[in-house]
Amino acid sequence: MVDTSNKLAGIMKLIDFGEYFTMNRPRQFGKTTTAFLLLKAFSKREDYLLLDLSFEVVEEDTFDNKQNFALYFARSLQKVLLRLKQAQLSDFIGSQIKDIQGFEELSQLITTLCEKTEKKIVITIDEVDKASNNRLFMQFLALLRDKYLAQNREADKSFHSVVLVGVHDIKNLKRKIRPEDAHSLNSPWNIAVDFSIDLAFSAEEIQTMLRQYAQETQTQMDIPQVAERIFYYTAGYPYLVSKMCKVIDEIIAPGQAEWSLGYVEESFRYLVNPTYTTTLFDDLAKNLNNHPDLKKIAFEIAFNGQRISFNIDNPLIALAHTYGILDHQDGMAKIHNRIFEQRIYNLVISTQETALYQVHVNRGVFEDNQTLMLREAMLSFQNFMRENYSQKDEVFLEREGRLLFLSFLKPVLNGKGFDFKEPVVGNEQRMDIVITFYNQKYILELKRWQGERYHQKGLQQLSDYLDLYHLKEGYLLIYDFRKNKEYKQAQIQFKDKSIFAVWV
Repeated sequence: MVDTSNKLAGIMKLIDFGEYFTMNRPRQFGKTTTAFLLLKAFSKREDYLLLDLSFEVVEEDTFDNKQNFALYFARSLQKVLLRLKQAQLSDFIGSQIKDIQGFEELSQLITTLCEKTEKKIVITIDEVDKASNNRLFMQFLALLRDKYLAQNREADKSFHSVVLVGVHDIKNLKRKIRPEDAHSLNSPWNIAVDFSIDLAFSAEEIQTMLRQYAQETQTQMDIPQVAERIFYYTAGYPYLVSKMCKVIDEIIAPGQAEWSLGYVEESFRYLVNPTYTTTLFDDLAKNLNNHPDLKKIAFEIAFNGQRISFNIDNPLIALAHTYGILDHQDGMAKIHNRIFEQRIYNLVISTQETALYQVHVNRGVFEDNQTLMLREAMLSFQNFMRENYSQKDEVFLEREGRLLFLSFLKPVLNGKGFDFKEPVVGNEQRMDIVITFYNQKYILELKRWQGERYHQKGLQQLSDYLDLYHLKEGYLLIYDFRKNKEYKQAQIQFKDKSIFAVWV
């Protein structure tokens, strides 16, 4: 298990200060685990009583009226207190339930409960998104806000700290309420402090998990290198970190005495394989398909290297960030991690591939004795572009050209190979594709023609990239958007590399 003690200490400090806040992060980002660790930590402190509630299982009529919700909340408190062996407090709530008619009685119940113990009562409420579009829940938050403010004036007694746990921040939840109701809510969670603690794992934190695993299983590995590579693919997304390790342990190298970096690469390919999915990946695809504008932004960043400013006031950017799809670096938006990026890549290609079948079904056979005939495939694509897209305008080709080839390539690989996109610095107008076919690797660069000087620079970049894979042969697909362009091919000898280039 990853050592997150520093993160936990930061959250506990917020609670010690009596803060109210929302621990909002994307799905499977370690929120529930963190809440559980908080419960364990505070259970050892005599001056605190942490009550962990959840809206994960809520009866349909809970939000029908104030009485139903107030009764649900009171009974939830009673159950947790009973579980924590706080019999007197649990019995007290049980004796008051019959008198609860709405929020006024619930407010008095909270006051008396907090007065009956010298401990500071902390409430965590998990899965608050289940109640996020309900007006009653927002009014309940307003009740907590009013009691918090009154407690600060010493005019009431209430919970020492309240932690809401979910995907959305409460200030964003307000957007879901009917417009005619919004005026009456008055920002019910404006007392909350910002939750700025990063729940993503750093490479150093991943090392703590690997070190524990290595000790428990007597497995040898270069822990810093393996941790760094896992971080490279996951950006520390907690579920993805754990999943990569689980795939290595149970599927790729079960019982192996040593973990290599190659196992991490295999785990990455396993997780981004289009035939594999999890609930997290299902959510990723659903969120993109349900929000076409968001899908377009992800496409532009992942495929075209488009540089888009990260502005959280932009509703689309904020939504993508909430879902864990986008993060930011140096003020620019980026796909959160390389696993998501590859799965977005696969999703968009699959959609385009389906459309391509309508105009070009016969791709021919591009395999000979388990060898990918990549030259022939590139020439076939060149012919396909000449026949079907020669009259398209530059804007269309620049936006869709690379996608067309990658969609064309998928059935060429025919389930026997795999292609993944390597990250390239934005605005370089190029894309590096690594293709594995059986046990062979092919490096293909897609780039735009920008003149001979940039062409020579591109050859150098491809040569350097081939060196990383210890290869001497590479492939170059050049998109030429000039009106007088020539559909041609060339075998280029560049230093010690042989590069086959095709212009479309």
